[in-house]
Amino acid sequence: MSNEQSRSRFSGELDDDLADLIGVEHDEGMPDFTELFGDEGSGDAGLEGVETHDTFSSRGFTQPAQLQAEPHDHFNSKDYYKNVLTGEGEVSKKVHSLLSSFLNSKTSEDRSLYRGRLIPAYWDLLAGLARKINALSIEKKLFLRFSVLLPTMIDAEQRDILSRVVPENKTGEPIYYVDEWLTLVARGRVNASATDETKAAARQAGQRLNAQLEKTRGKFQAQAALIRNHTEEMEILENALSGHAESLKDTDVRDDLGGVRQPYDDGRKASLTEIGNLTRKLATMNRELERQLRELESLQEQLDELTAKDADGDEDEDNNYRVDAKTVVDELNTVRQMAKLVVGRQGNHFPLLLKQYYRGGIQDLGTRENVINTLIGIEYLDPGIFLRTFKQQTNRIVPNIVLVPCYGEYGVCWEPFERFNRAGSRGRLAVAMYPKDLRVAIIAAVGDLRWQVAKEKAQHYWMEEGLTGWYYQWFSDRKMKGDVKDAFIGDYILWITKESEGTQKLDREVRDIFWRYLPFPQEVKDKLKNRGFVYQELYKKDQNRAMSDGY
Repeated sequence: MSNEQSRSRFSGELDDDLADLIGVEHDEGMPDFTELFGDEGSGDAGLEGVETHDTFSSRGFTQPAQLQAEPHDHFNSKDYYKNVLTGEGEVSKKVHSLLSSFLNSKTSEDRSLYRGRLIPAYWDLLAGLARKINALSIEKKLFLRFSVLLPTMIDAEQRDILSRVVPENKTGEPIYYVDEWLTLVARGRVNASATDETKAAARQAGQRLNAQLEKTRGKFQAQAALIRNHTEEMEILENALSGHAESLKDTDVRDDLGGVRQPYDDGRKASLTEIGNLTRKLATMNRELERQLRELESLQEQLDELTAKDADGDEDEDNNYRVDAKTVVDELNTVRQMAKLVVGRQGNHFPLLLKQYYRGGIQDLGTRENVINTLIGIEYLDPGIFLRTFKQQTNRIVPNIVLVPCYGEYGVCWEPFERFNRAGSRGRLAVAMYPKDLRVAIIAAVGDLRWQVAKEKAQHYWMEEGLTGWYYQWFSDRKMKGDVKDAFIGDYILWITKESEGTQKLDREVRDIFWRYLPFPQEVKDKLKNRGFVYQELYKKDQNRAMSDGY
């Protein structure tokens, strides 16, 4: 697209590509809605591969094998715009009219006016799509996922970039685009996000059952993770036992005595002793495993019973509250609130992807694969971000991450874990797909998660104890203004981006707090101790604490 064509988009003339796309002559103006769309839908073809994943993840992220897919041609189809709006009723007419007026505005005042009216109409259109999320065409799902309504609002290179985004979740990680997330909610695979709104009294009985179901599910998942970790430890001991047993076979022989076998040497005698120790440990662990499995089976029975009751309730129209259309629309409204938080008060709240509002390549886009690669680096520097302890067993639980198609500088944590399943549920983070800096946005979301988890752990002592307590005391002593959590997130970003490289950006006391409660891995600490006196002192404090642990 030439610069002259791009300038004409907001000069009062209809863009050539736009006119070609919607099928009008350049001197006719915007067409009548019924001429454009008619009444027919566009089929039930969608983006496949939407599924949830085990709550307790592996010990770390695996770098995605595929960062890009073969490009599709949907964004270059002249029927794309028509197929998105077809069958959506009055709201699609409204969106079409407002978008046409916005693109043809001659003054900044008119453009601002239609922009303001287009935003709520956009969300109304999305609400209509959410109500039938299980039966959407590929174009409608692409619209939900990328917020591309009119492909010529972005340039050819940007259309190519979006067409190369890997459509299915092949990573096994709980990172979802909006259309995938709403599908999971609609199918009851994940719970709707918590809000501050009070639900109707008529649903209280169903809520109590759902709360009990979630508590039991959380106990079951935590117990299953406990067993998995227990069996992994047994496998380590079994491998060690096998190694010691193999070493006994390699006994030396006396060639001068015709190949007579030698007695065990000291090393093999030690292996023999270790075999006895390992077998005793394995016998003890096996008894514990039997007990854990009995408890798991009991929880499974409880879970099956509650699930059956829940299914019976779903058949009753009065109690069909979990996966009805209203639930999905409510979840979309939650996503809208997530978008507001991600964009911020002073950010760009325009809901549609527009060429001049986003600049960057596919590596700068908030795709599932890019988010995982970024999280790999963050988790290396802060190994404890996803760890949660239950029954003296620490599990790694990656939060659900919703990729919101908006412009946003920072990611947010919507909830650190579900209300009725603190032991085993995932938290929920939101990250903008079109951020100013993807790494900073994700670090902010993780920092928000860090703060909220620490605050929940300390409960009503959060201003006095632990990470939040120490930071709040420093914040108060300095008589700083604003939200203490926002200040923490800003410092956390500096901790990961600057302090990890030895660039001193934090206040000395904040650095001390983070070094203690958000420690870098030992490898990073060993490098930092040579980067300045302040890190040397922190390193010495670590050594002193390690020496005093035994007293």
